[in-house]
Amino acid sequence: MSTTWHVLGAGSLGTLWAARLARAGLPVTLILRDQARLARYRTTPGLTLIEQGHAQSYPVSAQTSDSPEPIDRLLVACKAYDAPGAVAQLARRLTPNAEVILLQNGLGSQDAVAAQLPQARCIFASSTEGAFRQSDGSVVFAGHGFTWLGDTTHPTAPLWLDDLEAAGIPHQWSTDILTRLWRKLALNCAINPLTVLYQCRNGGLQQHQCEVATLCTELAELLEYCGQPAAAQDLQTEVARVIQATAANFSSMYQDVASGRRTEIRYLLGHACQAALRHRLSLPHLQQLHVRLAGYLDARGLPSD
Repeated sequence: MSTTWHVLGAGSLGTLWAARLARAGLPVTLILRDQARLARYRTTPGLTLIEQGHAQSYPVSAQTSDSPEPIDRLLVACKAYDAPGAVAQLARRLTPNAEVILLQNGLGSQDAVAAQLPQARCIFASSTEGAFRQSDGSVVFAGHGFTWLGDTTHPTAPLWLDDLEAAGIPHQWSTDILTRLWRKLALNCAINPLTVLYQCRNGGLQQHQCEVATLCTELAELLEYCGQPAAAQDLQTEVARVIQATAANFSSMYQDVASGRRTEIRYLLGHACQAALRHRLSLPHLQQLHVRLAGYLDARGLPSD
């Protein structure tokens, strides 16, 4: 029998993965935040995946963190700032050879979780897929993308990648996952904060090309200093391509602010600026962007760390 996928974090990507795994006939269990959410979820037909206007429901089981069931495989799909605390509540349930897949934006939370779980194999993931929740238990697949996975301490790919193949989740095992994560962090730092400050869709940044280009220059310099020259290569070209390809989209950070939710500023701009500080690297535009965004969030009563 296949190993159960326990999915922690019933947000857009967590439910997107869970629904596709369930569609492939694989055992999936959602781990919800509290009993109230579990009660609400149990009034639904399960997880509903909406793709190209077509809705299909899948009967996915759910539980809270205090369930006694052991966990062999855990997909952590909650926000970066929630990941360490949420995983800590589940540590006692992880089996000795458990595998934990970390699907967070930015950098910093992955190492924090891995430090909490020395007995588990922690696998880092970076995804370009797009999705948004319509309601509890309902997710819209908004943009087909790709997911890279890797283990900084163990280069051998796990056998369960076959599950992702069966579920139609495009993926690749990467022996240098940190390069992928740094590249995505740089892309997010160059795009997401500006969409918040200028209150625009990604395509609106085409009106601010000089500012974007300056940020890309500084981010590329930071990546070089952090030992990630491959992540720095042609960064400005890639950022321009992403802005054009996702012109009609609102960035995830924009959506967080619009909904009054905490952003992942600490794991994006915050992480980049801390790395610059460690290397005694002066990146005035990046650091000023961090200050501007923190002030913008403070003014709206949102956490700025």
